[in-house]
Amino acid sequence: MSLEALRPSPLVEQAAQRLRDQITGGHWPVGTKLPGETTLAKTLGVGRSTVREAVRALAGAGLVQPRQGSGVFVIATEPAEDWPARLRRAAVADVYEVRMMVEVQAARLAAERRTEADAAALRAALDGRRDAWSGGDNAAFVDADIALHAAVVDAAHNPVLADLFAEFVPALRQGLIELVELLGLHDRDPVHGEARHAELVAAVVGGDGEAASRTLQAELESTLRELLER
Repeated sequence: MSLEALRPSPLVEQAAQRLRDQITGGHWPVGTKLPGETTLAKTLGVGRSTVREAVRALAGAGLVQPRQGSGVFVIATEPAEDWPARLRRAAVADVYEVRMMVEVQAARLAAERRTEADAAALRAALDGRRDAWSGGDNAAFVDADIALHAAVVDAAHNPVLADLFAEFVPALRQGLIELVELLGLHDRDPVHGEARHAELVAAVVGGDGEAASRTLQAELESTLRELLER
């Protein structure tokens, strides 16, 4: 594989792609020092600033690493996969296990930090979950269930926890809808999880962190077992 002069058009993207091809194609193995900016700019037919931006893009993808005073070195031959993409590719049960670890501790914090506004939001979300279940729409029920759990996480008042929980939702939603349908839960359980979710809300609102985490742990473990047995 040889480098060729580039066509005018988004040059940074073209330069980054051409350099990426050299790396992923094995022309520059891990540990190799890239040619200098001047050499790359001349070979590719672009300015040094374009090369600099292209290298920055490769660094962001986890392929190269600039080292002060030494140059730019190849550190991987495949781009790093971002977190949302990794979650989309993961098994639902695997994502659920991690969600459980995060959310159980969030429930404990929520019981310590909830405000009156949080308490009102939790009660409203519990009512919404109940209404969605009686409505018979599986997707609407899963969305309402997730909304209740999100309200618990929000009551912990930790934006990192809230953002992390939000990242799990797209990876979990369809799998949970399919689980409800597969198990025929509307036929076999007319009040699916109502009592335990009511206990969870009561524990958080009442400031009982131990009860909140214990109740949520039991609820999530029950669903995880169903996912693993599918």
